[in-house]
Amino acid sequence: MNAYQTKLMVYYEVHRMSLEGYSVSKICRTVLLNWRTVRKLLSMNETEYELAIDRKGERNKELQPYEEFVKSRLTEYQDTSSAQMHDWLKEHFNDFPSVSPKTVFNFVTWVRQEHRLPKISPLREFEMVEELPYGKQAQVDFGEYNLRNNLDKGVKVFFFTIMLSRSRYKYLWFLDQYFTSDLAISAHEQAFAFFGGIPDEIVYDQDKLFLVRENKGDIILTDRFRAYTRERPFKLHFCRKADPQSKGKVENMVKYVKQNFLYNRAFCDIETLNQQALCWLDRTANRMPHSFTRKPPYQEWNTEQLFLIPYTAYPQPAPLAVPYTVRKDNSISWKGNLYSLPLGTYQGRGSQVGVKVESGQLVLGSLQGVEICRHRIAVGKGQKIKNTDHGRDKTTAIDALIDSICQMLDDPQQGKTFLMAVRAGKPRYMRDQLLLFKQVIEESGKGVIIQALTYCCLHKIASASDFKAVVAQYSRDGQTASSRIPESILQMNPLSGQLPAAALIQPQRSAIADYENILKL
Repeated sequence: MNAYQTKLMVYYEVHRMSLEGYSVSKICRTVLLNWRTVRKLLSMNETEYELAIDRKGERNKELQPYEEFVKSRLTEYQDTSSAQMHDWLKEHFNDFPSVSPKTVFNFVTWVRQEHRLPKISPLREFEMVEELPYGKQAQVDFGEYNLRNNLDKGVKVFFFTIMLSRSRYKYLWFLDQYFTSDLAISAHEQAFAFFGGIPDEIVYDQDKLFLVRENKGDIILTDRFRAYTRERPFKLHFCRKADPQSKGKVENMVKYVKQNFLYNRAFCDIETLNQQALCWLDRTANRMPHSFTRKPPYQEWNTEQLFLIPYTAYPQPAPLAVPYTVRKDNSISWKGNLYSLPLGTYQGRGSQVGVKVESGQLVLGSLQGVEICRHRIAVGKGQKIKNTDHGRDKTTAIDALIDSICQMLDDPQQGKTFLMAVRAGKPRYMRDQLLLFKQVIEESGKGVIIQALTYCCLHKIASASDFKAVVAQYSRDGQTASSRIPESILQMNPLSGQLPAAALIQPQRSAIADYENILKL
């Protein structure tokens, strides 16, 4: 049945239900149409509706001018997606209109239907794999999940999981940081201790923790993992790229962990989460009958353990330090974050330090192995991690300068009291304040300095500039004291210290006899 016939059937069904007395709302719920569409169908007769369908099918498409281009590309590359076709259209046509990806998708779909160019997806053949012998194989995978803590904040956790292929016996280990090669090796050792043995072969993805390059079958492992595998008897099997089906058992386990154990679980801390995971393995994951074998993994593991290679503890060597270039601001860039180093570590271009990870900490040291500092590894990227003792220590130099200046005074303790008040009020400009204070006491007499300091401490003045002004005032007062005029003569201009000439003018006096003669008249 084509689309034209389907539309006609809907039209007839709407009219039939209307003739039988059904309301418009009832018809809408039955045929799953909008009430406006139902009313429109009821207002049209059969001829009008057929003409409307024909007009709708003949309307022009916005991307019609590009039909030949799309057709030619689909003919040559029949598996092309609409998203890639959208990019090709914008690349080859500068005047290509701004349309939504959905419009391009609909147009590409229409071209495929019109010219019979269905999208061809490669079909992969699968075959049933026989059950492996006991102790033959294990599969490894990693996962990550976002939990919520008690404060309703998101916390990302990372987990390592391994499953024995025959018994389906599982092990799970969580971290609150990204896995490294050393942490992955530790996870292997914990899993072997949990299993009570080592399988003959372990299947992996092409993970960068283990593999540098597939190299067409000549596998190149990372240094740490290659050294580890030389000490352990198991063989390695790496899946091809984009081929998760090769280790489908552990892939299902990752999904099982997320949906059964982690879903809606509150995060407290990583130690508690690992303890909860072991309890979950014991009561559910390894105890419940497997959906295919119908046997509990724990029961099967009791048999498979006899076929595993006996486990002995592996003494892990100290992680090797990797050389990293020191930036000119005395820091290194490690996995998207900046970590500080003490001042002086940068000695010009080519300066390097050794970097290694120990117990969740980033250890920075010299290339000769001498440790310089440690940092807690940050979660995420784009962060700056700096130890408080890696900045310039300005307090020691300032303290020494204060002590040296105070020794120039007759009363060093009084000077230190004043300078401590200045430091509390102007910490950013303390060096400038000290230099000005030193200049003033070098250019002024000791008596004036003592008077000025006493005045500033008494009136809680905390500024070297104000101290300089007070010293200047006391200096002026001292200069005028020796040339001061008798106290019986009023000093009219105390600012300059000089007696003005107008102050000595004597006014003219009249005789009293002149006023007596005037009164007699």
